[in-house]
Amino acid sequence: MQQLKRPVRRALLVVHVTVSVGWLGLSLGLLALGITGATAGSAESAGAAYRSMDVIGDWLLIPISLLALISGVVLSLGTPWGLVRYHWVHIKLWLTLITTGATAFALRPGIDDAVADVAAGREVGATASLVAAPSVSLSVYVFLTAISVIKPWGLTARGRRLRGARR
Repeated sequence: MQQLKRPVRRALLVVHVTVSVGWLGLSLGLLALGITGATAGSAESAGAAYRSMDVIGDWLLIPISLLALISGVVLSLGTPWGLVRYHWVHIKLWLTLITTGATAFALRPGIDDAVADVAAGREVGATASLVAAPSVSLSVYVFLTAISVIKPWGLTARGRRLRGARR
């Protein structure tokens, strides 16, 4: 892919950082709601927490995660960082793919099950997973943010080959 022009690269970087940090914030909000639902003293409070998680999950989680993934891939392909030239970029790609998949195929169905239990007047069964999943994702997003700032581990083998070929 051709290198992005500076204004485009900067705009895309702002979009990527904003949605990535937003994804981190959504995970923190889901964790707070999951804890609230699991420890609520009444069924009404627990139900409100799980319904709030459902709104966040339905309207924000998947679009934000996909936007973070797409903006990150375009940004990496359009800059010298590349998609697999540096270990930290490669790790960010795989962890973002894994967490996007886990959000879509594990967290979302868990939230849906909790809301269905609340709507049917049943005890919510999987309260631990509604605390554990946002805890894990929040940890991953903090890690991704840290390696984005620190940029550890240097070039991959492919990155070293590409650098050698340019010399």
